[in-house]
Amino acid sequence: MKILRKTLLLFWLGLTPLAAISGPTVDINTADSEILVDELVGIGPQKAMAIVQYRRQHGPFQQVEDLALVDGIGPKTVEQNRSRMTVAESTEGEKGQQQ
Repeated sequence: MKILRKTLLLFWLGLTPLAAISGPTVDINTADSEILVDELVGIGPQKAMAIVQYRRQHGPFQQVEDLALVDGIGPKTVEQNRSRMTVAESTEGEKGQQQ
């Protein structure tokens, strides 16, 4: 029984770093500026506000790469955050609200 507990403990400890690395993803179509700042690398308050403003003016992002269309955000920032971001499929109602 001790061996089983020890094995399970070692297994659990081995998976813990993976959970910390992967973390939750941020939906760049719904996240507010505070979440964008907290969860994305290289995104400060001004860039986060630019993302939110871009969404309001142009509607939801269709893909993560579209984030580079926002002034001040380039392909390098997109690549640094690719694993942290997602775009949810928007419905017609959401598109109408965004425009």
